Amino acid sequence: MSLILNDLYDYDLKIYQDTELFKFSLDSLLLSEFVDITKKDKTVLDLCTGNAPLPLILAAKYPHLNITGVEIQKPIYDLAVKSIEYNQLESHIKMLNMNALEVINYFPGNNFDVLTCNPPYFKISPNSYLNEKESLAIARHEITIKLEDIFIIANHVLTQNGRLYLVHRPERLTEIINIAHKYHFEPKIIELIYPKEEECAIMVLLKFVRYGKVGTKIYSKVINRETKTYQNIFSKKKG
Repeated sequence: MSLILNDLYDYDLKIYQDTELFKFSLDSLLLSEFVDITKKDKTVLDLCTGNAPLPLILAAKYPHLNITGVEIQKPIYDLAVKSIEYNQLESHIKMLNMNALEVINYFPGNNFDVLTCNPPYFKISPNSYLNEKESLAIARHEITIKLEDIFIIANHVLTQNGRLYLVHRPERLTEIINIAHKYHFEPKIIELIYPKEEECAIMVLLKFVRYGKVGTKIYSKVINRETKTYQNIFSKKKG
């Protein structure tokens, strides 16, 4: 183990990481900014939370929230706990070391306002290349949680018009929406992220509403290495 304490980009927060484990990425930062929190929101559940970049950012921005992070890998869970304690956010963030599927039995139904998830992106197939390090393989491939599981959990824990925020790969967009409809989630905002204007999208951010009305807004944004800050990058896009 090689433990390091990094800046959480420019959020005036610190985050513990291990150079041998999966570290937080741009995906988590963008998802944190994509989530729109209202004064009425009280509870947030973050699945596949990793070392807790999203709970840290949301807790710092919205001190009225109670946030629960769920992380299956004990070493990464431990990093999250250390980061929460370092930033003195224990009263706002609770961590659970469990498989996300256990959430259904852990919490009573329909009591979260918001669910967020930065899940493993890749299916398991006979041709899949799995990283030799188990921790990295779990973070990247659907070994412990599948795409459909996220919607099963969301349908259980979210309130009637609760919101699900997801970051994923554009190549699975059709599959994501088909599964969402199966579990009564309507896509309200889709944001496609491009590295350059002339290139294909490399990321998709989606906002779903449980039992929401039909109607989707689609935006696009170019985000490259020259971006100085991600704070409020989606601030004008509501729906």
